[in-house]
Amino acid sequence: MGRTIVLALALIAAALLAWLQLDPPRVRPADAPADRFSAERAMADVRVIARAPHPMGSHANRLVRDHLVRRLTELGLAPEVQAEDVWDQREGRELVLAGGRVENVIGVLPGRDRAAPAVLLMAHYDSVPGSPGAADDAAGVAAMLEIARALKAGDPPARDVVFLFTDGEEVGLLGARAFFAGHALARRVGFVINLESRGGAGRALMFQTGPENGETIRLFARSAVRPAATSLSQFVYEQMPNDTDFTVPMEAGIPGLNFAFVGRPFEYHSPTATPERLDRGSLQDLGAQALAATREAATAEALPTRTPEVVFADLAAWVIAYPPIVGWAILAAAAALLLVAAVRARRLDAAASWMDLAQGAGAFLYLLLLAAALLRIARRATGTPFGYLDQFELYARGPLFEAALVVIGLSATLYAAAALARGKTRIEAAAIPATAGLACSLFGGFDAVGAGIGAAGAVLGLVTFGRAASLPGAWAGVLATGFLTACAAQAAAPTAAVLLVWPIALAAASAALVALAAVKSFVDTLIAAFVAALGLAWLGPYLHMSFLAMDLPEMLAVYAALAALFIWPLAHPRIGGGGRLTALGLLVIGIALIGVIRFTDPWSERHPQPATLAYVVDTARRQAWRVASAGEETAWARQVLTADGGTIARRPLPPLYPEPVAAAPARWLDLPAPAATLATGLEGARLLSILPPAGARSLTIEIRPTVALAELAVEGNRTGLTAPAGQWTRIRWVGDPDGVSLAFRPEGAGRLEVRYWSAADAWPPGAIPPPPTPRKVMPFGASGATLVVGELQAQW
Repeated sequence: MGRTIVLALALIAAALLAWLQLDPPRVRPADAPADRFSAERAMADVRVIARAPHPMGSHANRLVRDHLVRRLTELGLAPEVQAEDVWDQREGRELVLAGGRVENVIGVLPGRDRAAPAVLLMAHYDSVPGSPGAADDAAGVAAMLEIARALKAGDPPARDVVFLFTDGEEVGLLGARAFFAGHALARRVGFVINLESRGGAGRALMFQTGPENGETIRLFARSAVRPAATSLSQFVYEQMPNDTDFTVPMEAGIPGLNFAFVGRPFEYHSPTATPERLDRGSLQDLGAQALAATREAATAEALPTRTPEVVFADLAAWVIAYPPIVGWAILAAAAALLLVAAVRARRLDAAASWMDLAQGAGAFLYLLLLAAALLRIARRATGTPFGYLDQFELYARGPLFEAALVVIGLSATLYAAAALARGKTRIEAAAIPATAGLACSLFGGFDAVGAGIGAAGAVLGLVTFGRAASLPGAWAGVLATGFLTACAAQAAAPTAAVLLVWPIALAAASAALVALAAVKSFVDTLIAAFVAALGLAWLGPYLHMSFLAMDLPEMLAVYAALAALFIWPLAHPRIGGGGRLTALGLLVIGIALIGVIRFTDPWSERHPQPATLAYVVDTARRQAWRVASAGEETAWARQVLTADGGTIARRPLPPLYPEPVAAAPARWLDLPAPAATLATGLEGARLLSILPPAGARSLTIEIRPTVALAELAVEGNRTGLTAPAGQWTRIRWVGDPDGVSLAFRPEGAGRLEVRYWSAADAWPPGAIPPPPTPRKVMPFGASGATLVVGELQAQW
């Protein structure tokens, strides 16, 4: 019982320490010293920028552009507006070209050496449709303005500092592409600092540097203020399909730092992302980190160059960085400590048998699979689908869901330790993961992955828990398996292996200090608890970031296994198996929390339900539809859909909605349609021109030729691409009232199908408008848009 209490205290201490690491810094007031960053001062700009949604090409976005020009003029940075037509290529199931007319705003703070490579700060000022974008990315934009003011309050920097406020990031990094492709200043940039966010709160993470980052990390380490950074985040981000403006200079080989705060994901791209909901501590953290890094780069004798990659992570107030080979030295030290622990344990007549070691190894792998099966069924049992908007149900109860997953993962760790101490639990140990794995198929159809994880866990349960194992032997087996796993990670991905290498080294030190827990003194228990609290506190922010970044709760089983490295000597009962009841009790608590999530209403005035509605006018068929692609089950959405007396049914409406959506017939409105023409040029070339109607913010074209179209050019710019025969190619053009032209050369006689539609960010005139939005519903994204569809066919 005493060790159970100590374990509970260690877990509480770890949770508190982890929370302190995740808590943003204190906000500096508006009267803070002039050379310091103040979130209160920056909030004045956030309130202006995030007054309303301002997507690229909108009137509201032009108002933000004008505000930035005024602010840079007040700061004496001689602003310039770079207006360019630019496009971006995306390839998936179909070729997509996204582009439009961007208006970047640029200012320069002159340095003492105007010929030296410049430092560039970058953030985007456009938002997604429907969101004020207070965090994404008004926070970054306002932080840049406050950084410019703070830099001007001090001595002139050694080199120019360029402030680039990009347009069109949300459409496809268009502003960044326009600047680095064509602006004269781009050739002078030697270092980039990008400011972003993914949510409305959280610490400012330095999560990306680009490759060959040795000197970059050394610069960051010199300047970092209570840093939050790890090479693991960069490794994970590189595996994801996400991009930020930083991608563009990184691909061009320019070193730099990418900062973002990630927390409160309900505010990401949401109508609730208002200035009032923005966490000012997060803004303070973002601005203070970026100001420190900018000062360091702007005053450095030389900017970082591309040097060999390093492994790095934050530890308390420092950034620890080292070449990847040092990871092997840390593992060698861990091996030596494990050897010391084994020798000390042997001298205390607590040598482990090979069977105990094997059972400890099996228990480590078992708890990994058990936790994965339990966490997977927990996610599926919430009843929340896996779509982007569907996840807002979980975002609305984020802390509750995270607590449930942590409790369930911890129950798996405690159960494995207690069951191995008791022995004779193989049937029970096999039944729990098998049942959890099979139960995954109760929600959403047969789940082969869940069943497979559960079956593997059941096999390990049968072969591992037939006899009781001693604590020294079991813990040694756990540590040995963790050590081998860390070695494999170090060999495969050294920059990501820090998550395993550091914990195994710390756990090995604990094992050496307490002689693998062979000594039964209370002092040794306190030592083990102290080390466990430190190790789990360091892992806590990693677990939290993993929870926020990926809707894959079973991946959190890794943290349940890593926790075992530290808490095994406290969780392994010396006599009997009473710890099993504690573990099962925690599992029941976790299940109860999942039940609360499943059977209670997630929506409130603070967390309203997303709904996306549009008015579609099909000029080719002279039909109109009221459509809900999300939130159609709300009474408000049903009232909107049936306003013209139509009956709601789920149906596809290509090309806008290839998958079934809730739609009801609407009153036909003779709205202006995009004007399309197809002309013949010299030597068989063709030119397709489409002009959007007045008020349209975006225009989308889909073409499907019967023969391949070569020499594809958008707005006179050659893409180097070919439109394949028989496949749809999509071009989305934003923010250009002059429309878009597409030139191509057919590879022989053929026919062309063209589908096109314009989008205006308002309900059509003459239509019955939606009733007032209930407080528990939020129109999301482009909700409320009018979509006018047309078709064209031609042959040659």
